[in-house]
Amino acid sequence: MTGKGSGKQPARSTDPKDYQNVPRAIAVMAKSFSPGHTIAPHAHMRDQVLYATQGVMRVATAREAWIVPPDRALYVPGGLEHGVAMRGRVEMRTLYIKPGVAPGLPSKPAVLDISGLLRALILALLEEPVLYRQKGRGGLVAALILDELARARHLQLVIPMPRDERLKRLCKALLDDPARSETLDEWAQAAGASARTLSRLFSSEVGLSFTGWRQRVRFHNAMEAIVRGERVGAVARANGYESASAFTAAFRKALGVTPGSLRGG
Repeated sequence: MTGKGSGKQPARSTDPKDYQNVPRAIAVMAKSFSPGHTIAPHAHMRDQVLYATQGVMRVATAREAWIVPPDRALYVPGGLEHGVAMRGRVEMRTLYIKPGVAPGLPSKPAVLDISGLLRALILALLEEPVLYRQKGRGGLVAALILDELARARHLQLVIPMPRDERLKRLCKALLDDPARSETLDEWAQAAGASARTLSRLFSSEVGLSFTGWRQRVRFHNAMEAIVRGERVGAVARANGYESASAFTAAFRKALGVTPGSLRGG
């Protein structure tokens, strides 16, 4: 994994372990994944930016889950255990960042809006050797990446997860099948707790009502359909909305972006 900054470079490793101790602020890895591929829960020493130029990723920790559409990225602080599931074919470009190397970087997981400039910078760093010249083009590109990451807009593409085992059973069932329509009273027996207890747990453990949490799960499911190219009107109807405009308004209120903005470049 060496290079002098000119000429043909050796093939870049696709093993994350090879990027954790690189003596540079940022190391970037390119890797392709087939539909349905999963990466078991793991952690890295470095901060990680999970970014896909193509495809949708679902990333989960013990307490939260995210959906990451094309041209968005998830910032994962070093040491945080997380698993990844590929929804369709994914072209991943992963940044491994030395913790504390620059001010303003996220201190907790966050989905970031990747600007056209930041996308170009990430791809430009891939053209450089892993051991790029710190006072040359590679070093300048890396410095700009850090600045753009600190400036990037944070998106509300997160599903908070509970600690309570009873609520976990309910939430897992809805994550597996977002179309399920049982009321909280109907879920109570299967969860082993009263509807009142479940309602209180939703509020205290995930900060959302049962209806609000289920809506967010459904929006994440709808997001995948939108990225695949399905029409917003059809996705709206499939999720119980009579019009695309009503769906778009609710989607934007919940997630901070419009459905159409998620199709990627």
